[in-house]
Amino acid sequence: MDMVILGLANCDTCRKALKALPGAQLRDIRMEPLSEAERTAFLGKFGGKLVNRASPTWRGLTEDERANPPDTLLAAHPTLMKRPVILTDDGMYLGWTPEVRRALGVD
Repeated sequence: MDMVILGLANCDTCRKALKALPGAQLRDIRMEPLSEAERTAFLGKFGGKLVNRASPTWRGLTEDERANPPDTLLAAHPTLMKRPVILTDDGMYLGWTPEVRRALGVD
């Protein structure tokens, strides 16, 4: 499998990851939202951390909407996904933290 970065084309963090990972391909989740199977797999690995509670999308939700389970939120609002999610042959990574960069051999 080639390395795939799931995120948004206009996200600065996703662009940094894409630039640092030659050969990686960006999949814009606005254009191609996560499938149910992907949401299940990512939530199984990352839990509630997959929902970006600091995003403008989150701030725009009502309290009732915020009370929904993460899977429901991500299905209705793909841009709520914390970015990027990086898929490699060796596993899945969330975010562009120093730990993720080290694991991917960057920095």
